[in-house]
Amino acid sequence: MKRAAPAIALLLAWALPAQAQELRAQLSPRDFTTLAAEIGAKVERIGMREGERFRKGDILVAFDCSIQRAQLAEARAALSAAEKTVAVNARLLELQTIGKLENDVALAERDKARARDVAAGTVVGKCAIPAPFEGRVVEQKVRSQQFVQPGQALLDVLDDSMLELDFVVPSKWLVWLKPGHGFQVAIDETAKTYPVKLTRVGARIDPVSQSVKVTGTIGGHFPELSAGMSGKVLLAPPAGP
Repeated sequence: MKRAAPAIALLLAWALPAQAQELRAQLSPRDFTTLAAEIGAKVERIGMREGERFRKGDILVAFDCSIQRAQLAEARAALSAAEKTVAVNARLLELQTIGKLENDVALAERDKARARDVAAGTVVGKCAIPAPFEGRVVEQKVRSQQFVQPGQALLDVLDDSMLELDFVVPSKWLVWLKPGHGFQVAIDETAKTYPVKLTRVGARIDPVSQSVKVTGTIGGHFPELSAGMSGKVLLAPPAGP
């Protein structure tokens, strides 16, 4: 009879997995991205360092664009000259001192100069990289005075104004666990609990583990929380009848 005790304990543990299991979760930022260079140029200034906060629109990286600005000035001068030629030719065409073909050629040259002006202005617009959202710098990948190539990664940034909680639950919980459901999470690093509201349910159930990923949002502003922290989800299925 004594040997049956471990078997009974194992059976009870198997019968209560949903209530007894510990749900681990990790905080993640709502938005995060890697900012990259769109032009080849020398880094003139890094606006924010690792860990520093920034506001949307703050200049995070500025490039030395002396050549690009000179090319823009040249394009604008050429456009100004082309527009003056068109204006003069329009008057001469009225006086029938030039032919229509000559006037059309001047119009085409003006359009080409205008296109060069727009292209040069677009390049100069890439000489500074503004923050796409409010947040913090995660990692600085380049240094001031370093020459970078188009597409080269510069900064990893994230928006931690609204932190999300990702974790996995048994798929059978979807009968009662719906977006909007409120619960709490105990974060290890702070030893505190925080309110959470479920926002999303994964689109696919894992057929092996019969589980699904869900996401909740921390309710309120808690400066002590950071992306990457983890903890225990205080959530259990409702008691049966």
